[in-house]
Amino acid sequence: MSYSQELEILIKETVIPDIDESLDAIFEEIADNKEATEDAKEDIEELREFKADLHDVLDDIESGDIEEDECKELIADIKEAQKHGDEEDFGFVEE
Repeated sequence: MSYSQELEILIKETVIPDIDESLDAIFEEIADNKEATEDAKEDIEELREFKADLHDVLDDIESGDIEEDECKELIADIKEAQKHGDEEDFGFVEE
């Protein structure tokens, strides 16, 4: 399996579902409290932006616009972030 295929599976089957789960938890908290705190609003925005970035990576994989070395690095970053429980960035750097 190529690194691009591995990255695609990792993003689709692990990272995006984790983001969706985090978003659901935030929305449940908002529903329970009947209002959204500034922190919750920021978290939602960051998670949505990160999810959009992941979809961009998936588009790059589909179109062949991403190098295998870059895929390998992203996989390593994601796995490292998962070890440390860091769901915020999975090694992606904001541009």
